[in-house]
Amino acid sequence: MQALTQPRFTGRILGFYRLDLMGEKMARAGLVAGNWKMHGNLEQNEALLAKVVAGTRALQNAGCAVCVPFPYLAQAGALLSATNVAWGAQNVSQHEQGAYTGEVSASMLTDLGCRYVIVGHSERRAYYDETSELVADKFRIAQSHGLTPILCVGETLAQREASETERVVAEQLDAVINTAGIEAIARSVIAYEPVWAIGTGKTATPEQAQEVHAFIRNRLASNNEAVAAKVQILYGGSVKANNANELFAMSDIDGGLIGGASLIAEDFISICLAAQ
Repeated sequence: MQALTQPRFTGRILGFYRLDLMGEKMARAGLVAGNWKMHGNLEQNEALLAKVVAGTRALQNAGCAVCVPFPYLAQAGALLSATNVAWGAQNVSQHEQGAYTGEVSASMLTDLGCRYVIVGHSERRAYYDETSELVADKFRIAQSHGLTPILCVGETLAQREASETERVVAEQLDAVINTAGIEAIARSVIAYEPVWAIGTGKTATPEQAQEVHAFIRNRLASNNEAVAAKVQILYGGSVKANNANELFAMSDIDGGLIGGASLIAEDFISICLAAQ
């Protein structure tokens, strides 16, 4: 790839691998994925998904997906199978099968038509002590069954204030690269989610988010430039309908992993449209 002399973003870390020679974004499709977390019921889900399908029918140059709780994956598949909205799960076991009560395997998710699965969400890392090595194992097994992992990385407030953002994000990325290989990253989605901005109402400024996204892309590029240029990197951290356009305009932000706003049809549709 030819070096750029005048990249549009000129912060400490430059997003070379997302910019063309005119300083515009490269033609990489956007993606917005909703993470419902532990919310929903059959009636609410049906009403929400009907609105999302209708509101995103004309979506161009961007994908839309919802990651729903395990009990509702079959319902999501039935309602979304003939639409342009994909569905996925919020977690997966690192094991193929066996005596693991309460776990759900990757093959079960593919049986239910899932395309995506979230791995390494900060709530899983914090509440269930998931290490980066465990997340890497989940990433690998998801891909071995044809699923696209949405790999979450990000720092806590204490880590940001201690200037450890890059160290933390690099460690989380490197664990997956060391386990699955750099080429596997091209068949995944990365979501940068500053933990301090999830469900708090606080949002990284577009410039703060862009700086970390650029760091991620450049770290990948140090291993493989083609992978860095291809992979979608989403921002997750209190993305709302009123800030999505500004965030998604950044040169290395390809869309969003959306929490609470994905449960409000009008807001989620607006965010999806902003990713075009």
